[in-house]
Amino acid sequence: MQAATIGLRLTVLVFILWSLSACAAPITIPPTRAAAMMLAVVPPTVIPTVPATFTPPPPGATIDAQLNHNQTWQVGPSSTPSITPPIPSHTPTPSPTYTPSPTYTPSPTRTSAAVSGIWYNYPFSIDPRKSKLSIHVIKPNSPHIEEFIRQTQPNVIKLVDDFGLAAITKELSPRTIVIGRADNINQQYGGNPEEEARKYVQQNLAKYRLNPAVDYWEGWNEPDPGLEHMSWYARFEQERVREMARQGLGAAIGGFATGVPEMNEFALFVPAIETAMQYGAILTLHEYSAPVITYGYGSEMPGYPRYADRGTLTLRYRWYYREILEPAGLVIPLAITEAGIDGIIGNRPGPPGYGWADFQAYAVEQGWGRNGIEAFVNQMAWYDAEVRKDPYVLGFTIFTAGSIGHWRNYEISDVLPRLTDYARP
Repeated sequence: MQAATIGLRLTVLVFILWSLSACAAPITIPPTRAAAMMLAVVPPTVIPTVPATFTPPPPGATIDAQLNHNQTWQVGPSSTPSITPPIPSHTPTPSPTYTPSPTYTPSPTRTSAAVSGIWYNYPFSIDPRKSKLSIHVIKPNSPHIEEFIRQTQPNVIKLVDDFGLAAITKELSPRTIVIGRADNINQQYGGNPEEEARKYVQQNLAKYRLNPAVDYWEGWNEPDPGLEHMSWYARFEQERVREMARQGLGAAIGGFATGVPEMNEFALFVPAIETAMQYGAILTLHEYSAPVITYGYGSEMPGYPRYADRGTLTLRYRWYYREILEPAGLVIPLAITEAGIDGIIGNRPGPPGYGWADFQAYAVEQGWGRNGIEAFVNQMAWYDAEVRKDPYVLGFTIFTAGSIGHWRNYEISDVLPRLTDYARP
């Protein structure tokens, strides 16, 4: 008798639910700007299969301890840094007891409650009359580095692995945007991209928290996903932005190498741009050329006409913005976090070589200056004049000061006095 009554009630309940669903109007979800741009630039026949859509965890959720490698920090904004920050991962000499100025104010806390279509209010403005030239630093081992920062007040600076200079930069030039990257060798397109992104952030989180003067953290270095992996990489970057925001940290997405991606590949990255703009992240990429900075300038991209003010190596970013991002209303702030002369570029003219120092004689022959250093500074000035025309470009950092190992031929420390004279306001 009891079983029969339960069965009857279940039958009635099922009938009611079926009736309600039959009467309900279908829900139509409008396509996002990202989807529209992807279809406009990439024909459906060449868009690779995208894994199932990821649903991020709700605000306030605690990320699985095993996924976090047994670190169980509560999701949400980090505490406000004190006047005296934790000891950086590498403290530069001769200032091991340095305390930053009390006037330093960290960037606004990111939020994980971003709403689609509502863009983050970026806390900086760039003066187009000011030079956008700055430096990439591996080891802050030259007095010229701090002097460059003090005198030029650069828009941006890029640090790799040694982040003690970040706090010093904020004292010398409080408005400078500090971009950091923790060097990681493992960059594999595999597994669930959201899980891999959270793992990546958690693996580096202790280093991030030890260096609160870094405004934006890059992820992978010079990825080239191609069509096969770009959708995976876009999802990886989307979740890395979200996870960084949960921790109250700023993210810089992309990090693409010189000469990539192609236009149809970049279109697949647009969803990551949308997410980045919701959470206040920025875009970064690298631009080199050789034997001089203008090689490839004025060349066309596959399937597009030639434009005199764009290039396939330097000024390549203009293709992405003018053909894809500007029409979609996705003009994300851009930092070119490596720039300069790099002889590794293939199919180029000129002598063999690697860094700018190997091409001094060639640059002089081409009329860039009376000597190698003057020719190099003049090339960087030409590039600076171009990027200053684009208000969304925060700046570019010349590779590199404080070089180690095989990067010696790229070393710019001895050129910094000349670059300082050029970039000084």
